[in-house]
Amino acid sequence: MVNDKRPSLAWRMIVMLIVVGILLGAIVGFNLFKGSMIRKYMSQGGIPPATVTTAKAAYQDWRDELSAVGTLRAARGVDLSTEITGLVRAVGFKSGQDVRAGQVLVELNGDAERAQVDATRVALELARTTLNRDREQLASQAVSQATVDNDDADVRGKVALLAQQQATLDKKTIRAPFAGRLGISTVNPGQYVNTGDKIVTLQAIDPVFVDFFLPQQDVARLAKGQTITLSTDAFPQREFTGSVNAINPAVDASTRNIQVEATVANPKGELLPGMFAKVALQTGAVPARYITLPQSAITYNPYGATVFVGKPGPAAKDAAAGKDGGNLVAAQVFVTPGPTRGDQVAILKGIDEGTLVVTSGQMKLKNGTPLIVNNATLPPNEPNPTPQEH
Repeated sequence: MVNDKRPSLAWRMIVMLIVVGILLGAIVGFNLFKGSMIRKYMSQGGIPPATVTTAKAAYQDWRDELSAVGTLRAARGVDLSTEITGLVRAVGFKSGQDVRAGQVLVELNGDAERAQVDATRVALELARTTLNRDREQLASQAVSQATVDNDDADVRGKVALLAQQQATLDKKTIRAPFAGRLGISTVNPGQYVNTGDKIVTLQAIDPVFVDFFLPQQDVARLAKGQTITLSTDAFPQREFTGSVNAINPAVDASTRNIQVEATVANPKGELLPGMFAKVALQTGAVPARYITLPQSAITYNPYGATVFVGKPGPAAKDAAAGKDGGNLVAAQVFVTPGPTRGDQVAILKGIDEGTLVVTSGQMKLKNGTPLIVNNATLPPNEPNPTPQEH
């Protein structure tokens, strides 16, 4: 009988399981060792520092004001036209000219109307002579009272006819209804114009009005006579002042805004009707004092508004070895923001004057992050910024 010395199947399975167990143990052990080394390295190195810009919180004077976007409008402005048709005989102005009230601008051909006026005036003279003669004859009973009454009615009828014809003749002369500046004309002598045809625009631009709208919640802060400052892109470095002269008595039902009209002096005629303007309406006489920060310093989240402040951190463990323990570290603080103006925001509660606040670079911060301050390039912090083109 032959003796089979080959290992049994069960023995081979046991050996294989032992080998697999050894391999799995080695893998798990290696991963545990690697994690331990990583944690040890991180605990030695600490949180990497972040480069930020900072600013010290300081008080600034804020004048209580409302901001809006407005449109300039002439104090008086019309498109001159004619009431009757006619042939242009003469044009008495040049485009862009300043004119006085009553100045003749255009004359239409009125020869026929002038002749009718002359004929009616002659007939009126005759009617008056007849009336005077019949009144004398009435005293001697040579004519009846009815004859005198007819003469008197004839005189009054011719007076009315003469006034009508004279008014028609006057319409042939088009005058400036008020003083102002003319626009560009397309009317020329010899041209035939119809009723309602535009001749030229006339605008009175000193002073000018600015119309703007404010939310209904600001109605209680509005009053006639309040001072406004106006700026426009046409003159970016200048401000024009004016005052509120009218407040609409009704709120727009579709927008819930109220219209305000202000008057701005314009002696040089620099501001033109239709211009876009930024308006600041001053509602308080005494300026308020607020801790002021750039708006870029505020971070908003579902829990409220926060800022990161710089606080003294632990000293470096080994400065000679180049390890930076951080002289400043980040600390997140909740704040209560107030009104804004331009690039700035007022802080009502949360930080004190002199606090060092991070103004940019907050996205990479958390509590305890060491800070490297680099203020070479600062975020905008202007109360009245102007658009910049590059």
